[in-house]
Amino acid sequence: MSEYKNVSRPVRKKDAMALVTGKPVYTDDLAPADCLVVKLLRSPHAHALIEDIDISAAMKVPGIEAVFTYKDVPNERFSIAGQTYPEASPYDRLILDRRVRFVDDAVAIVAGENEKAVDKALKLIKVKYDVLEPVLDFRSAKDNKILVHPEDNWRSLCPVGADNKRNLCASETSEHGDLEKAFAESDVIFENTYHTQANQQAMMETFRAYSYMDTYGRLNVVTSTQIPFHVRRILSNALCIPKSKIRVIKPRIGGGFGAKQTAVMEMYPALVTYKTGKKAKMIYTRQESQTASSPRHEMEIRLKIGAMRDGTIKAIDMYTLSNSGAFGEHGPTTVGLSGHKSIPLYNRAEAYRFVYDVVYTNYMAAGAYRGYGAPQGMFAMESAIDELSHILNIDPIEIREKNMVREGDTMYAYYGEPANSCALDRCLESARRLMDWDSKYPSKDMGNGKVRAVGMAMAMQGSCISSLDTGSVTLRVNDDGFYTLLIGASDMGTGCDTILAQMAADCLCCDVDDIIVHGVDTDSSPYDSGSYASSTTYITGMAVVKTCEALIAKLKHYAKPMLECDEEDMEFNGREIINTKNDKKVSLKDIAYSSQNNNDAEALCATESHSSPISPPPFMVGMAEVEVDKETGKVELINYKAVVDCGTVINPNLARIQTEGGLVQGIGMALYEDVVYNERGGTLSNSLMQYKIPTRQDICNIQVEFEPSYEPTGPFGAKSIGEIVINTPPPAIANAVYNAVGVRIRELPITPEKIYNGMKKNEA
Repeated sequence: MSEYKNVSRPVRKKDAMALVTGKPVYTDDLAPADCLVVKLLRSPHAHALIEDIDISAAMKVPGIEAVFTYKDVPNERFSIAGQTYPEASPYDRLILDRRVRFVDDAVAIVAGENEKAVDKALKLIKVKYDVLEPVLDFRSAKDNKILVHPEDNWRSLCPVGADNKRNLCASETSEHGDLEKAFAESDVIFENTYHTQANQQAMMETFRAYSYMDTYGRLNVVTSTQIPFHVRRILSNALCIPKSKIRVIKPRIGGGFGAKQTAVMEMYPALVTYKTGKKAKMIYTRQESQTASSPRHEMEIRLKIGAMRDGTIKAIDMYTLSNSGAFGEHGPTTVGLSGHKSIPLYNRAEAYRFVYDVVYTNYMAAGAYRGYGAPQGMFAMESAIDELSHILNIDPIEIREKNMVREGDTMYAYYGEPANSCALDRCLESARRLMDWDSKYPSKDMGNGKVRAVGMAMAMQGSCISSLDTGSVTLRVNDDGFYTLLIGASDMGTGCDTILAQMAADCLCCDVDDIIVHGVDTDSSPYDSGSYASSTTYITGMAVVKTCEALIAKLKHYAKPMLECDEEDMEFNGREIINTKNDKKVSLKDIAYSSQNNNDAEALCATESHSSPISPPPFMVGMAEVEVDKETGKVELINYKAVVDCGTVINPNLARIQTEGGLVQGIGMALYEDVVYNERGGTLSNSLMQYKIPTRQDICNIQVEFEPSYEPTGPFGAKSIGEIVINTPPPAIANAVYNAVGVRIRELPITPEKIYNGMKKNEA
């Protein structure tokens, strides 16, 4: 067990009882009953110009408060991506635009006293469209004569290689070493292309927000979001009003997984409130969350790998084409992870090159989803490494052991960062033992028309956006000597409120129950970039450690006249401060009360921020055991073994649940999930009947273990765990399917049809 009292212990989540007893904690639970209902009229076309829009009949419906069109909104473009300013994503959106760019794009906003009136009004709006040809093939989007964003007020704030006149949202090349020489010296050169489809986050709580004007004439927005401070900036840009006039409050979130790192719909109720002065609420339906949201980017990845016959990898050349859809939010930033989080796994390579293009198309805009581009790159890389191992007739574990990154390495493809902590080798050995790999690899014929086989994959992620993400906390001593911890990070069910309280409790030598955690309100919370990029434990956790140290220093300073000694002669044990020279003591409780009575010294509170120049990667190995029916191609996942290095495990229960949840999403990506469009660009996967996510009945025996390392730059030696856990299932399952029936699936999802057709092709 841990040497700490709270860290590395399975402490129960702070809000556990409120959630299991159904207390009103979510956005819609808290919204006033008399809010205006806000809904959108949406485009039936993938690409069109609005020639005329008639709202006169809609406005006559009893109970309708307002109908807004593109004529009623500012003509200032903005981004809805939740990223630190200046955002890498282009400013390419308006609240409502005359040009619609995908099926279900917003055309008009209707606000009324009840849903029935709003639904009726939506049907009475008459729109005349000039229907334009859309760009629906992302492979032909770059330099296409059809432009998704021809407007002159489009702009990109950062040099990411964007050019709206080429349908380019981002473009870049990075490399290290002499690539041509490394390929020339290789015995074997392997090359292939891999394709991952878009995926929906499918969180249980859909997008939702409500808004109202307060006593001081300020716009207040309560929203289910991962990015409260970024939402404030986004609304300021969208509405063209000062940030000082906006307050954003985040209640409990019913899941986000990256979807709510994008301000998908907050501007609509905010506009209604700002224009009418009345309270307004918008709740996305499940259909809207499926058809007008922010799914994972579709990517096509071409890999070329040069290696020696003994399995030594010498050269890696990767090209990623990413489909950003109709708008550019997160397009420039997700794509980098496809290469910068997969190539460094094979750090022994002498040279690498990573090139990418991110293109606009007339599909629903893509956004952030757990893993943020890394799952796509990992599927390609870990599939390719397995294919290479078969060409060289080397065990997939052996080729990885020979080439993988190890502690102490400089990871050139990972922005030149050091691997200060890396237990990937131990993860691999543990997973090998858990799966009993040596006796099961590659396959076993079950004698009943089915074959069992195993496959594996490695992964790495990050713990923040280095030199950018910032986390801040404020810690206050209250009367009786308990503490209030004010945070700006958004707990979205991950348990970060609890984890940060555990760290604070150990720093302050108290119980977790002595730490009251207060969630995000942009008026009172210290600034935090938000809950994304797996940064909360690592970045905000370190801010907690620094703040506790600063607060203890203030406590000692305050106790100086009471104990009649200098701070260096004091010891704080969580309950009292002791003069080590004469054992005189003063309790924390007495210090707290004293500070509230005739105090002209410093207030007993502290605020500290933290940012990191590096982003230490967590590492992981996943192994899948599948059973494939040779008659039908149906694949059943039997076992999944996962071993994670996330540094020091802060809360084993929460870390295990995080891992299991991420694995299930990765299994869904591998076997079931696919955003399917019709020939007009409309989304067919518009409900959870059409868009299949795994249920408990679909999930096999999952076993999760940890191989802790110690990250010297992290709080208590911790790294992140939130995103890495989704990365290994797609390639591990694809590799297992190949080992079972010799069919290589290079395009997700791995369906029975693809396996069956592959087997028939092999027979032919």
